[in-house]
Amino acid sequence: MDRRTTICIWIILLGLANFLAYSIVYLHIGGEAIHGQIGKSPTGETVYMLKGPGLNDVPTSSAVYVYSGIHSISIWLTVGAIMLAMLTLAKERIASSMRSTIMRGRTFITILATIIAFVTSIITIWFVLQFAGRFGNHVAQTQGASEVRMIHVVDR
Repeated sequence: MDRRTTICIWIILLGLANFLAYSIVYLHIGGEAIHGQIGKSPTGETVYMLKGPGLNDVPTSSAVYVYSGIHSISIWLTVGAIMLAMLTLAKERIASSMRSTIMRGRTFITILATIIAFVTSIITIWFVLQFAGRFGNHVAQTQGASEVRMIHVVDR
């Protein structure tokens, strides 16, 4: 095997291992953080909720919440890497089978690789913004609540 093939196979194997680890951890902790939420309990404590199967909320620690969010984001990077590695491995076969078509095989591969990179990048960015927004909304809600209390105290 040449070096490129070895690297592609390792990328595919590591990507599949990451997805397997994500699935096992998801089942073990009971959900994922990207669609979860951060809120306040009636006692004023910060509560981290994972979104579990059946759309039920599962309370968890902040460390597990952050880990789950980061691992959820990494899945999209992994999907892109696996697809690009597979495309690289199939490049010669695709190119040779598309010699008599309207588009050359290498052009098709370049367009397909660009689409894969673009789509997985957009989804990854969307997940990052959605996850980071959970923390931003929590801070805004906390600051808003303290401002309301301060206004209330001044009005007395």
